[in-house]
Amino acid sequence: MQKLESANKDMDFDDLIHKIFPEAKDIPGSFWIGKPIEQREYLISGEIRFWEGPMCDVHSPVCVHTDSGLSQLHLGRVPNMTENESTSALEAALKAWDKGRGLWPTLPPAERIGCVEGFLRECLKRKKEVARLLMWEIGKPYKDSAIEFDRAIEYIKDTLEVVKDLDRISSKWVGQKGIMGLIKRAPLGVVLCTGPFNYPFYETFTTLMTALVMGNTVIFKPPKYGVLLYRPLLKVLCDAFPEGVVNSIYGDGETIIPPLMSSGKVDVLAFIGTTAVASALKKQHPNPHRLRCLLGLEAKNPAIILPDADLDLAIRECVLGTLAFNGQRCAALKILFVHSRIVKAFLEGLSNAIARLRFGMPWEADVFITPLPEPHKPAYLNALVNDALAHGASVINEGGGRVYETFFYPTILFPVNDEMRVYHEEQFGPVIPVVPFDNVEIPIQYVIQTRYGQQLSIFGTDPETMADLIDPLVNQVARVNINCKCQRGPDTFPFTGRKDSAEGTLSVSDALRAFSIRTVVAARDTDVNRGLMQDIMKKEKSNFLKSNFFD
Repeated sequence: MQKLESANKDMDFDDLIHKIFPEAKDIPGSFWIGKPIEQREYLISGEIRFWEGPMCDVHSPVCVHTDSGLSQLHLGRVPNMTENESTSALEAALKAWDKGRGLWPTLPPAERIGCVEGFLRECLKRKKEVARLLMWEIGKPYKDSAIEFDRAIEYIKDTLEVVKDLDRISSKWVGQKGIMGLIKRAPLGVVLCTGPFNYPFYETFTTLMTALVMGNTVIFKPPKYGVLLYRPLLKVLCDAFPEGVVNSIYGDGETIIPPLMSSGKVDVLAFIGTTAVASALKKQHPNPHRLRCLLGLEAKNPAIILPDADLDLAIRECVLGTLAFNGQRCAALKILFVHSRIVKAFLEGLSNAIARLRFGMPWEADVFITPLPEPHKPAYLNALVNDALAHGASVINEGGGRVYETFFYPTILFPVNDEMRVYHEEQFGPVIPVVPFDNVEIPIQYVIQTRYGQQLSIFGTDPETMADLIDPLVNQVARVNINCKCQRGPDTFPFTGRKDSAEGTLSVSDALRAFSIRTVVAARDTDVNRGLMQDIMKKEKSNFLKSNFFD
């Protein structure tokens, strides 16, 4: 901390930071969760079971002043399961799948859609409870927690409409060279879903429901942070779906995930996290060529701010891009390349914009910067800042680099170069490295050489310059944003990445394809075969061959 204090000596700001955390009596009653939650429930094989084994404590990033000092609020405890529970969940999912002959994978799409719609109806009744738990456990502002809930529900509803459209389109026989065929999408088997802590409801349930509606059976593991919000939904999941179709496991991923992967019986891995963990999980599968993966991994999305950029627009978008949910988004802007001609004005505007952001507790109205949920993240960010200072950077903005328990104030570092860790590492937090450039080839080469390739943003107004940048950069990243921040939405757009940033594509329609495979029933186009197929369909003997979905 000595280097940070030498860069900023505004004790008034320090005093302000030190007053950020409340006393318990100052927490509004409408947000208070009451006594710690003792969650022992988990869902396996269509029943809510109760865990009697060891538990893990859950703490909020919100610290509270007590008679014994400042400490993180204790939210409750959750199960710390073993390999045995993983095996039980896998057996339940395999039984429900039954080699593709189970009730769920053979149901008509309309009936599976009905089950998901039933889940949504009951889920909506628990919005406030889920949003409040999400807020407490990961420190996301309550308003944004509620938006995350709504966005997930909207995504799932849109997914159901796409499923209906897919079934309409694929419910007609096609003929080619004397062969007639009915081509539809069929499920793949057992899916393992693991979501991230930054969007624990949205990312988990959008993949979970997409996998289910296509006919797969699922095992899901909540993220390390953002666990308690699943508790109000376990009974809803239990009631909405047949036995064994949805199963939950809790605990240390290094303990409970390897038995699933090493069994070779997981058919699809839906994982959002780090490249290192994804690679390790894939290696554990004995038949990796049979494992389909849908992976959202790291990113180091850059912004390129050209000398003719609309400065006010660029600053506004970069504030949102770097600091929305404290920069804890894979689609966040992680490094800013600013032309030397405008960098002074840009830094001044960016500093002023950050100074106007409200920081505080996640239940406060219009709060933007909140405490961080990962216990070691402030120390990690502090190390990145000190490394940058040691290699010639300065903290530009007032208050930058201030750390107090779980709170880390946004920090602009300038000038950043390739000797610094923050130039290469995905910080996943409120540290903003700014790199000056005179030749646009500098940011281009950065994009080419980095191991990541999710998105980037370009800010400028000259058509020729923009065109010259767009053409090479679309071959390096999966999305080029013009005069706006990097982002995932809208959810109908493909969300993926090149290099080490992703495998597979997430979107309302693309995810459906990721959890299914095109399958054909084909026959020679003869009168006998036509009569046979018509008879099967007329008498509704086959769910796959039904072709009257929502006509």
